[in-house]
Amino acid sequence: MKILYFAWLRTQIGSPEEDVTPPPEVNTLYGLIDWLKAKGEPYQSALSDLSVVRIAVNQEYVTEDIPLNGTEEVAFFPPVTGG
Repeated sequence: MKILYFAWLRTQIGSPEEDVTPPPEVNTLYGLIDWLKAKGEPYQSALSDLSVVRIAVNQEYVTEDIPLNGTEEVAFFPPVTGG
């Protein structure tokens, strides 16, 4: 599974993307987030407040915990503002 990080999340994580293979018991979006946070810093800090993070799974916005069956890509990014 590919994980993409944008804007300040990329800066905090220190990479724009990574390929990960979570263990089989990590089968939901929130399970993936908990698994990433359990890896320690910088994931713990970057994903500590999900109210300031938008998430897309397979290029579609999601706002709730969803199964990750067949997920190829998860993207984390700050909310987009316009002006």
